[in-house]
Amino acid sequence: MSQTPQLRPTARPRPARRAAIAALCLAVLAAGSAIAAASGLLDRSFRPLAGKTPVNLQAQYGGQVLLLVNTASKCGFTPQFEALEGLQAKYKGRGFAVLGFPSGDFRAQEFDDEKQIQAFCTLTYGVKFPMFEKVHVVGEQATPLYRDLAKAAGGEAPKWNFHKYLIGRDGRLIASYGSKTAPDDPALVAAIERALAAPRPGVAKR
Repeated sequence: MSQTPQLRPTARPRPARRAAIAALCLAVLAAGSAIAAASGLLDRSFRPLAGKTPVNLQAQYGGQVLLLVNTASKCGFTPQFEALEGLQAKYKGRGFAVLGFPSGDFRAQEFDDEKQIQAFCTLTYGVKFPMFEKVHVVGEQATPLYRDLAKAAGGEAPKWNFHKYLIGRDGRLIASYGSKTAPDDPALVAAIERALAAPRPGVAKR
């Protein structure tokens, strides 16, 4: 008389294994959320200074190390343009860019006419790094990019012209520097070089 084969019960994952699987799933979800948040920071479009066609920052500069600066033509810190251009010239070939955003939020120290801003920056300081349309960087009218930068910096919005936000290749904020920190400050330069040493997203480091 044949016997009906007995089916072995399906083995259940041990508690430790279940915990490891759950942790892995959470890590994957967190990584996905972080990537989405990072790409969202730069996924904004701005007109080039005195230009007409908007440029999407993520599409144009994604994967680069960026230094975002709110500039002004009639400020005591305006001579920083020269050192900013020096950074641009020195590190551009390694995937670095200074992005300037003129603003008149602080004592209206910026011209109203964008062509006048462009002429001043070019003729006075030889600025060649990308400059974008005049924006608000603080207050209720602040452009969403600067609202998000301040949030990412723990609430640190620009307190004056020439505040600097350093963004890594992954699109995340690395550090925030006040107006008194010169572009060639050793600590800032060291932070830029460390950021440049990181591999571009999706490219394995050799």
